[in-house]
Amino acid sequence: MSKSILVTGGTKGIGRAIIERFAAEGFDIFTCARNEADLASLKTFLEEKYPKIEVLTIQADLSKKEDVTRFVNEIKAAAIPDVLVNNTGVFLPGTIHNEPEGNFELMMQTNLYSAYYLTRGFVNEMIEKKSGHIFTMGSVAGLTAYPNGGTYAVSKWAMLGMTKCLREELKPYQIKVTSILAGATYTSSWEASDLPEERFMKAEDVAESVWAAYNLSPQSVVEEIVMRPQLGDI
Repeated sequence: MSKSILVTGGTKGIGRAIIERFAAEGFDIFTCARNEADLASLKTFLEEKYPKIEVLTIQADLSKKEDVTRFVNEIKAAAIPDVLVNNTGVFLPGTIHNEPEGNFELMMQTNLYSAYYLTRGFVNEMIEKKSGHIFTMGSVAGLTAYPNGGTYAVSKWAMLGMTKCLREELKPYQIKVTSILAGATYTSSWEASDLPEERFMKAEDVAESVWAAYNLSPQSVVEEIVMRPQLGDI
């Protein structure tokens, strides 16, 4: 029976790179995004390149709890994923004391609450099976405070705390939990930057690290992966 991976926000950047890495290993793919056209394009690409895998794409805005619930239910009707990657996120620059009204709610709902609700949606089945691997896509902003980081940094600090709690809770059930704390990675959000592409990490390198962490024996777990550009933070 094929193994499967669920990656939220899987049409671009790190999410897509992770999907392509696991698809190459024969994993069935479950993912979501807000843009239906991007999802259709991804599905076509994967099915043409990896015709033996199953691909399920669902339009959803995970900043909305009702969309998270619907997404979980639709995936459960197909399977319980072996790997869950909480990748959905949004970055709006600003400072806590004067960022625009609503930034806090949007970033916390997208970056943290979606991962909380999604994990709760699948973890009891993982506990029953005594298997599974949960990855959360954090950030080096969850380790170090940066100017103009605002609520984004708050959400990533909270994500790291939630991931640490999950690790302790799920130890007895043979479920692995790993936090990915990535620095500046070249994705669409950085394309308008004046910095050269080689100054950034590659999304494929993050994906390779996720695959390596997953591919260990049952006796070992990578709890945290901290990745930065070779020349340091941007």
